[in-house]
Amino acid sequence: MSQLFAVEVEWTVKKQLNLEASPLDVSTSIDGQWIFILAQGEVLVYSIPEDKVVNRIPVDKDFDRLTHSPRNNTLVLSSRSGRTLKIFQLEVIHTIDTSGLPLKGPEHAPVTMAVFGDYQ
Repeated sequence: MSQLFAVEVEWTVKKQLNLEASPLDVSTSIDGQWIFILAQGEVLVYSIPEDKVVNRIPVDKDFDRLTHSPRNNTLVLSSRSGRTLKIFQLEVIHTIDTSGLPLKGPEHAPVTMAVFGDYQ
């Protein structure tokens, strides 16, 4: 004889994004820091910690599917009508505010190296 168990699910809306364009597909990064939103002609990169769209990647308007590969940090876009697949390599660039810190060399050099050290 089997027993039936009642199961309830609680849910809460965490965030609602109102976008300028209709989303065609959505994917998230494995660490949960980014949401990639495919709209017609672009991929919106939404940062959850910053709570805003931080980048827009222009793409052909034919692309209608999107997946994120966390293993090698790539976005894979596909187009059914164009029978096309495009792979984008993602690189995260961190901006470090060096204002007020000791500098060596020209203040507005094209490249800045920041050295972090802990002597303990």
